Amino acid sequence: MVRLQKYMADCAVASRRACEEIISAGRVTVNGTTATLGQSVDPERDRVAVDGKPIRLQRKRVVIMLYKPRGVVSTSEDERGRKTVQEYFKELPYRLYNVGRLDLNSEGLLLMTNDGELANKLMHPRYGVTKTYRVVCDGTLSASEIASLTNGVELEDGMTAPAKVTNIRRSTTGGTAFSITIHEGRNRQIRRMLEAVGHKTLRLKREAYGPLQLGSMKPGEWRYLYDGEIEALKEQADR
Repeated sequence: MVRLQKYMADCAVASRRACEEIISAGRVTVNGTTATLGQSVDPERDRVAVDGKPIRLQRKRVVIMLYKPRGVVSTSEDERGRKTVQEYFKELPYRLYNVGRLDLNSEGLLLMTNDGELANKLMHPRYGVTKTYRVVCDGTLSASEIASLTNGVELEDGMTAPAKVTNIRRSTTGGTAFSITIHEGRNRQIRRMLEAVGHKTLRLKREAYGPLQLGSMKPGEWRYLYDGEIEALKEQADR
C-alpha cells in the first residue's frame, strides 16, 4: 500500500504537494468513491481516477540527458520562483527525478529518470559511477594543491575520496582550467575541495557521467538515452 498522493505523483499527475491539493478538492476517486487526503491505495488492485480519468503507473523506463544551464535549480519546485529543471519536461507524461544535483551556478550534464532504483544506484558513492567536470578557478594551482585534490581533501563532512586531475592549463581569465573526475556526490563538493586548498571556483561544468559525454549539446537541450547507453550506465553501477 502507498499513500495516494505518492501514487499520483508516480503516475506523473503532478508534484506530491499539488496532488494533495487535487485530492482535497475532491477531484480524485478510488474505486468510484471520492478519495480523502491521507488515504492509501494498492496500485495493483485499486482503480484511481482524476477528474473521471483513470491513471496508472508508467511502466516504461525513461532516462534523459539534460544540459542544465547556469541559473536553473535542480529541484522539482522552488519557493523563490527560480526556474527548475522540471520546467523542461512539463509536456512529458512521466514523473521524472533528477539523478543528483548541479548547484545554481553550475552547468552541464544532468540525468533525469522515472526509475527511482536506477537513480539511487547511480547516486550512491559505493557504486563508483564517475563524474567528470571542467573547472576554472582563480589563481594558479600549485603542485601540492593538485596533489591534495588528487589524494583527498579534508572537509567538514570528512575526507574526500581520491580524485583524478588532468588537462591543467592557464585559463584565458588568468586562473587555472582543469578537468577533475570524482565518484562521490557530496553537496558542492568540488567547490568545497577548491576552497579547502585556497581557491575560488569561477566556472564548473559537468562534461561526463559514467560512460556518457555531454558532447556538443547546448544549454537547455535534452535528449532520451538509447537503450545501449542505459545498459552501459547500469554496467558501471553494477561493478
